[in-house]
Amino acid sequence: MGRYQSITAAGAGAVYTIELHQPPLNIIDIAMMEEMQAALHEADADPNMRVILFRGAGPKAGPKAFSAGVSIQDHTPDRIVQMIRCFHGIFRRLARTEKVTVAVVHGHCLGGGFELAAMCDLVVAAEDAQFGQPEIKLGQLAPVGVILLPYLIGYRKAAELLLTGTTLSAAQAHALGLVNRIAPPKQLQERTDELLRELLEQSPTALRLTKTILRRVGGLDFERALAESEEFFLQTLAKTEDAKEGVFAFLEKRAPQWRNR
Repeated sequence: MGRYQSITAAGAGAVYTIELHQPPLNIIDIAMMEEMQAALHEADADPNMRVILFRGAGPKAGPKAFSAGVSIQDHTPDRIVQMIRCFHGIFRRLARTEKVTVAVVHGHCLGGGFELAAMCDLVVAAEDAQFGQPEIKLGQLAPVGVILLPYLIGYRKAAELLLTGTTLSAAQAHALGLVNRIAPPKQLQERTDELLRELLEQSPTALRLTKTILRRVGGLDFERALAESEEFFLQTLAKTEDAKEGVFAFLEKRAPQWRNR
């Protein structure tokens, strides 16, 4: 994987691909977050790159997961501040980039993995993909999900996903507008290549400027909202006994004992 240990990242033509490379579940830990930020910086600095594409590593028959989320070990009290600041650094970079961002999703797309896909401009998913924000089951919340999901799919459905931790099939996610195109797993690459061809046929200047104004007039001040959500998560939720209990219960492989404080 060259200079990276947790991801692979390289440009080919006008497409810069970042592959989360910790199979089978491609869990996102702090080390991966730091490498993703470095890769995004590299992609942004290359004027020849017009598209940034995210995918999860796995066997040729189909990865088990795009990403099953952020490392629970990095949610412990001694790591959580560093983890959140580092993870959100990825989203701040994505909020500022003029490149078109695409997520190619196969298998589990949960927690922080779902947030990463939701942040992208376009999503192509295999029919067996599953999307969800299960953080509530660990006494946590999804700081990026609480911003993006109401914006993308409306308050009611976002509330259901965030408050129950339920998962969506690829078909359900497509119906809600979270996914642009779905395909049988064996045809996922073909459908992705079709979308990339459509994007790269366009004027590079028009593609960049349309992406820029589309984000600007969309009505979401993402970075302001992220700052508020991040502060609330770290200063309010993360300090509760239930948030800590949820993390340690998961790590100790037992049912959580909620204390309502």
